[in-house]
Amino acid sequence: MSGPAVSITLTPMGAAANVMDMASAKTRVPFAEAAKVLLRETLLDAAGELLRTRSWQDLKMADIAATAGVSRQTLYKEFGSRQGFAQVYILREADVFLSAVERAVAANRADPRRALAAAIEVFLTAAAEEPLIKAIVAGDDSDGLLSLVTNHAGPVLAGATERLTGYLIGLWPGSAPSSLALVAQYLVRLGISHAASPQGTPAETGAEMALVLGPYLDQVVDTPP
Repeated sequence: MSGPAVSITLTPMGAAANVMDMASAKTRVPFAEAAKVLLRETLLDAAGELLRTRSWQDLKMADIAATAGVSRQTLYKEFGSRQGFAQVYILREADVFLSAVERAVAANRADPRRALAAAIEVFLTAAAEEPLIKAIVAGDDSDGLLSLVTNHAGPVLAGATERLTGYLIGLWPGSAPSSLALVAQYLVRLGISHAASPQGTPAETGAEMALVLGPYLDQVVDTPP
């Protein structure tokens, strides 16, 4: 026995508009998820604002919560702990750094040496301007955060190396992936090392690293015609 006929009525705007409406409905973010993202970003932005005028050691979670306009309990419910909050903050900043590095490399795609120099310069400049990152890489790990950045199996170093490797492979597809993975590894490790103990300006450090690693880049990177 057949069921009742199903009628689908399109709006007067036409089929194309209705298709867009249906696609929009499918990709709409649930309110709870959107609210969670907004809460996290608001808290992280509040911390970044406060870190412009005080050190991480002097910054209290209650201060971050108050600046964001929420309770201290809400902050801890979202991030679990002070270290958990710092980890999320660092990962967010690392994502920003890597996006800037990728743009610098892409802008110099035809010249691998220049691409490396520009990437290091951009990274070191950004790291010097981010107070929490600077405090961590120059600290004594008394709060357990330095290992978060420098641990080769940790989310920052390992994640950054993996992401940069994938980006370089896509940028220079004619090159051996294993060679580009090595380039990415040294870029990330040396970048963090120089951020912790800077010598000279970011531009000078980038030029020096390009000079040292340039012969290897010349050998393994197949630049586009």
